[in-house]
Amino acid sequence: MATGFALLSISPLREKQVFESLRQMPEITEVHPLFGEYDILVKIQCRDIDQIGEVVIKKIRSLDGIVDSKTLIGTKSLSGES
Repeated sequence: MATGFALLSISPLREKQVFESLRQMPEITEVHPLFGEYDILVKIQCRDIDQIGEVVIKKIRSLDGIVDSKTLIGTKSLSGES
């Protein structure tokens, strides 16, 4: 299982609509509204890194209201898990 995080910038007045759309995606396990440079943080869990990329490009970035995104891939190397 691969874990990724996406920081999303949303068009003004679209935050609630985007938030609700993200909550409906099965690969997204957490959605957090933010104050600051980005508007929403999502946690994405997929079978591998390639699938995370597909979710970001085909599902998240295609939503009306997404202005910008930054995707981060999680690692287990510090947690001691194999």
